This record gives sequence, C-alpha cells and structure tokens, in this order.
Amino acid sequence: MQRADIDPEILTFIDAVRAEWAKYPPLDTIALPEARAIAEKVRAPWAKGGPVMAETRDHILETEQGSVRVRVHKPTGVVSPAPSLIYLHGGGYTLFSIDSHDRLMREYAALGGFVVIGVDYPLSPEVKYPVALDLVVALMLWLKANAEQLGVDADRLALGGDSAGGNLSVATALRLRDMGEADLLKAVLPNYAGFSIGCSDESEARFGGENSVMGRDEALYYWGNYLRDMSEANDPYVSPLRANLRDLPPTFLVIAECDIIAEHSYAMVDALRAAGVMAKSKVYKGAPHSFLEAMSISKLAREAIADGADFVARYITR
Repeated sequence: MQRADIDPEILTFIDAVRAEWAKYPPLDTIALPEARAIAEKVRAPWAKGGPVMAETRDHILETEQGSVRVRVHKPTGVVSPAPSLIYLHGGGYTLFSIDSHDRLMREYAALGGFVVIGVDYPLSPEVKYPVALDLVVALMLWLKANAEQLGVDADRLALGGDSAGGNLSVATALRLRDMGEADLLKAVLPNYAGFSIGCSDESEARFGGENSVMGRDEALYYWGNYLRDMSEANDPYVSPLRANLRDLPPTFLVIAECDIIAEHSYAMVDALRAAGVMAKSKVYKGAPHSFLEAMSISKLAREAIADGADFVARYITR
C-alpha cells in the first residue's frame, strides 16, 4: 500500500505509533506478556482525553463460563436502567484490553447517549477457540438475568467490537440466535472485522506490504493464536461468512477502505441482506485497519464513531 492512499491525519497517527514501537524490541522476539505490556504503553496516549463520564466502574462478573472483568461507562444524562452497547476490543485475540480501548468506548457512550460495557475477554494463545466466544455468550446471558445490577436495561442491548472483537460480536449473535436468544440483541456493530481466515492475493497486493497497518502474515499469526487447529476455519462461528445469517439483528459494518480484510465486510453486507437481515455499511476512504484509534486527531475516525453510535442509538434508545 502506498502512503498516499492513507488519509493524512490517520497517517500522522500511524507514524507516531510506529515511532513508539521502534523504541522496543520486535514483538516476535520477546515473551508475550512483555509484548502485551509494550502494546498497552504504545496505545496508552491515544486512550487518554475525550469525553468525561458521569460514572465509570470496573466489575468482576461471575458467569457460567467463569469470571470476566468489565468496565461500565455511563455518560451524563443517562438514566438507569439504561440502554447499553457491549463492546469487544480488537487486537487479534492476542493483544489489547479495555484500557487500550477506553477512550473509544467513552466516545461511543457520549455520542450515543447509552452505557458502554467494555469486556476484558480472555486472550489467546493461552486460551483457544471457543473459550473467548463462550465467555462473551455467557456474559450476554448473565446480562439478560442480571443487567439491573449494572444499571442496564436487558431489553435494550447492542453488541459491537473492532477487528477480532467485531468477529466475536457477530459470532456471539449467531450463537445466541442458535440458542433461541435472538431477541437479546437489538443491533450489532462490527468495525473492520474479519469474517473469514486470510485474504485474497489482490487485497494483500493492494493494501498489504510495507505501509500497511496489518498484512496477511500478521493476520494469519493472530488466527493461529486463536484456533486450536486451522481446520476450525470452516466453523461458521469462526468464519461467519460460512454461516446461515438469517434472523440476525440489524447490523452496521464500518469498512476501512485501505484494509486487507475490507473484502470480508463487503461480502458480509451482501450475505446479510441475502439472508433478509437489515444491514448497512459505510466505506471510509483512506482509512486503514485500526483507524478508529486515531480519533483524537482524525476527523474520519470521529465520523465513523459518530455513525456507529447513531446506528446503535436508533435501535436501543429511540
């Protein structure tokens, strides 16, 4: 990918992040706990600032699949029991946390007028598929029964996430539907998510390479961490493009134009509509993978966040 393809403000973000990465050893040369700590340090400045919440609290919830830490952001003016977006951070199932994505979640809360619940789901490769998915599904069922403990309305829930978190959000919607719980979610918001393993040679040639935020080899590394065996790529809860998508909630797909897996979202929009699902999408020109994290300096990132917040609010607040 050529630098000229990337939105200038987002390119500033990419250059700044790469300059920080350069202060540390390559991540593939160090132990994973250290790599995660470095990733958090590099992203930390971009999670600061932004909207001030009326209340932010961390909780440890006990679900049928074990304990999970969540962070509840309640914006000013929202009355309990409140509508809520449950948000799953990206990072290839391997990196990042509710800390690295803290500002993004607060932006959604402030713009949408709903509570945002961030989820610190277990990371790979320490746990493999379907552990993280099982836990997110269990969390949703916990919310169905206990949402009032967090000041949330169980009848007004949406689910979203970026990258790996976007994949998990759609996979969770599929699992809930197959369990007879399709009505639990009112909307789904997958941001530049992967819906299959790998990408086409054309996409890698156009959007991969030296200037890309994520190339094919990196994506395959993350999938290798997540899966017990690459044969699980055929599982529709891993690759939702292989799933029967009927009866899923209204879905808005944020598509980063300069992303090797943008083709997944193009295909997913068509597949959702063919299944009778209300699906919308928007392509953000000049945006690479992970571009929402540039929100503090990028008009394009702020536009995408506002679009997603508006879509979710339409189904859970109005």
